[in-house]
Amino acid sequence: MAGLTLERVNKRFGSTQVIDDVSMQIDNGEFIVFVGPSGCGKSTLLRLIAGLESITHGDLMIDDQRVNNLTPPERGIGMVFQSYALYPHMSVYDNIAFGLKLAKQDKQTVDERVRQTARILQLDELLERLPKALSGGQRQRVAIGRAMAREPKILLFDEPLSNLDAALRVQTRNEIARLHERLGSTMIYVTHDQVEAMTLADRIVVLNAGHVEQIGTPRELYERPASRFVAGFIGSPKMNFIQVTAEADAEQGCRVEIPAVGQRTLPLALSAGGPSETTLGVRPEHLIPTASESGEGLEIVNVEYLGSEAYLYMERDDGELLVCRTQAPSPFRRGQRVTLDFDPTHAHLFDRDGRAVPPRARREARPEPQGADS
Repeated sequence: MAGLTLERVNKRFGSTQVIDDVSMQIDNGEFIVFVGPSGCGKSTLLRLIAGLESITHGDLMIDDQRVNNLTPPERGIGMVFQSYALYPHMSVYDNIAFGLKLAKQDKQTVDERVRQTARILQLDELLERLPKALSGGQRQRVAIGRAMAREPKILLFDEPLSNLDAALRVQTRNEIARLHERLGSTMIYVTHDQVEAMTLADRIVVLNAGHVEQIGTPRELYERPASRFVAGFIGSPKMNFIQVTAEADAEQGCRVEIPAVGQRTLPLALSAGGPSETTLGVRPEHLIPTASESGEGLEIVNVEYLGSEAYLYMERDDGELLVCRTQAPSPFRRGQRVTLDFDPTHAHLFDRDGRAVPPRARREARPEPQGADS
């Protein structure tokens, strides 16, 4: 196992800034997931850690050793790519052993490592097969085994499940989670799939246009997003956003004027000043729909039934959709009009720069004064 530190790491391709001043600390044994939209720099950052790309500026430390100029083998890195990249003419045994043989390990060490890796990945009975005789999930496990057999300090995964069908993705994702639990090794995983990120990660790094938006546990990112970008990226369906006018309230936090809802008070620490344009964020499960008897409110344009829950989609005057999650079977139907409300304790507010307005500090109750002894 190994810890890893990035200190103001930058990467440019010509005049294009791809990674912008990224700093983070990854502890021994952590499972870290990089997420973000296409082109955000997550795979480039992984390749910088692996040594497959050079760092333009900044330092990369593994166990307190600067490794900027070391090759991938010298860094003690194992990497699993999006494609299996298995040698089709080699057996599973020989594919796993390939890196060890290149490193000129003796025959006994190679055999021990291969068989130990096969046991961990449940490939014992497949060692003599060729890749063409394996399922997609089995091929991916062989690719993981090839990286593991070298006993790297850090295992890197670059979207390893993207070529698998939905059922295999779930199965292989669970296998990777169990593998991390058994090995306790440091793992860094790149994906655009937030379900993979939320279910695998100890901590998630959200990247946007080459810089880090937020680092935190899945729960922290979901419940306390630091920016509108994180709030919109983490969660499916994504958070609902509504433009509102907000004003600080010294006693209760802030007051917001919400179109088609009215005025609400939120326990958030908005900076003092006059009314300002902000963005209200509410997740689908925190919206409360009520059937409108007057014909007012928003029209439900679609209802998605997903077995244990249903999603209502309502169209606003500006054409944007609001999404609400309800228990199934839902009493609501397409074409029906509803009014909406929400629990203020679950609301988020984002300023003009897209940064989250922090919660209002709780006031400690003052103790009652004690009377003097008579």
